[in-house]
Amino acid sequence: MEQGPYKYIRDGNGKVSRVFRIGTRKSQLARIQTDSVAEKLKELYPELNLEIVGMATLGDKILDTALSKIGEKSLFTKELENALERNEVDLVVHSLKDLPTTLPAGFTIGAVLKRENPHDAVVLHPKHVGKTLDTLPDSSVIGTSSLRRAAQLKKRFPHLEFKDIRGNLNTRLKKLDEKEDYAAIILAAAGLGRMGWDDRISQILGPEDCMYAVGQGALAVEVRARDLDILEMVSVLHHPETVLRCITERAFLRCLEGGCSVPVAVNTEVKDSQKSDIVESKHQHFIVNEYPTHIIVPVSNKLYLTGAVFSLDGSDSLKETMQTSIAADGKSVDEEVDERVQRVGVTASKICGGAQDRAERLGIDLANLLLSKGAKEILTVARQLNNAR
Repeated sequence: MEQGPYKYIRDGNGKVSRVFRIGTRKSQLARIQTDSVAEKLKELYPELNLEIVGMATLGDKILDTALSKIGEKSLFTKELENALERNEVDLVVHSLKDLPTTLPAGFTIGAVLKRENPHDAVVLHPKHVGKTLDTLPDSSVIGTSSLRRAAQLKKRFPHLEFKDIRGNLNTRLKKLDEKEDYAAIILAAAGLGRMGWDDRISQILGPEDCMYAVGQGALAVEVRARDLDILEMVSVLHHPETVLRCITERAFLRCLEGGCSVPVAVNTEVKDSQKSDIVESKHQHFIVNEYPTHIIVPVSNKLYLTGAVFSLDGSDSLKETMQTSIAADGKSVDEEVDERVQRVGVTASKICGGAQDRAERLGIDLANLLLSKGAKEILTVARQLNNAR
């Protein structure tokens, strides 16, 4: 039954409970990802009533045009956010890399879950099994609709050719296997893993070959910023290290004014992390487990961000690395969830605010360093050439 903007159910004993509706894209991968988030919430809140609502987005409907050519920043999120705004759903699960660095007013990312492998993977046509990108024959065609992947791989593997390929994972694999158009395609390793298709991965591309997209490998839960109860509920899904890495990546991208229409890539690392789950001090415990219930102060000392911009053919590029401290700052104050405190669209009140601020500043500083060396000119030309294709 509906009451105002919310949905309720009545059980056999007459007890009325609210139903929390989770919005998602209809693809098999999106449903797997959403189901995994729903399972985590049910583990934490066994009495929770959840309903999954699938819908198609613009990116799902336009399949004959490269993503970079469509020119819409919210290709895979707009319809879901519209449903969130109309109170048709209460939270939405996204691949974080699909979410723009600036969200529409009234929305926030209430949870960033533990990141899976953020790197890209090579999936070979069956007739090329056993080969790598290095050993594929000259002029072999590699399928990818990502300007970021194509720019880096053109420079790294000049003997190969690159061609757009669209569709969900199932569709792209079918195009690879059933035709002779492609020798291989490049896909996100995390998506293949979630689908149970790890056995199709022939090669993982490390940062020396292909740095990954901002937020790649992480899932995000978007909510209405005013719904403090939902924000509090999903906040326990935050994974502190992933949050800090993705905040710095998103800050870097936003400062560059990048998106899927320009080749921008990142690589982040947290070093010197402690192995223990609970770190004791004289004054407090810093909980660093996957599902925190207290303020989290990262124990790890350094966050490293490598960021790069490329021309479309990869011949011109800028790449730099910077670091910042995300060590505990000694403060341990219980904070209320406050939707007004956002960093590049992320609300994470249970994670040390100082560490988040330094992560965001790292992304901005690295972007400004690249801009001072000519990144804007590289990206402007890339955008113009892409629009003219």
